[in-house]
Amino acid sequence: MARRCGITGKTVQSGNNVSHANNKTRRRFLPNLQHQSFWSDVLGTSIQIRLTTHGIRTIEHNGGLDAFLLTTPDRRLPAEAITLKRRVERAQAKKAAA
Repeated sequence: MARRCGITGKTVQSGNNVSHANNKTRRRFLPNLQHQSFWSDVLGTSIQIRLTTHGIRTIEHNGGLDAFLLTTPDRRLPAEAITLKRRVERAQAKKAAA
């Protein structure tokens, strides 16, 4: 499984460990990924996503998963979030037509 946020797209960064003697060795900075479950009102089910704590705060700030996906442009979302957005849009259109 990739170390990548499903909402914000944050991924592994690289940098240096710098010792007191100023020796530099390469290291990786891993994102703080969490398995989180969000309730989708439009789909009527819970969605499990692996995302960073920053992504969790972003979703909560925007009023939930459905509101976040519907108000965020596609160019700012990773591929898996775009597919989830399409599912929400189709369900919302189906609900409006009924």
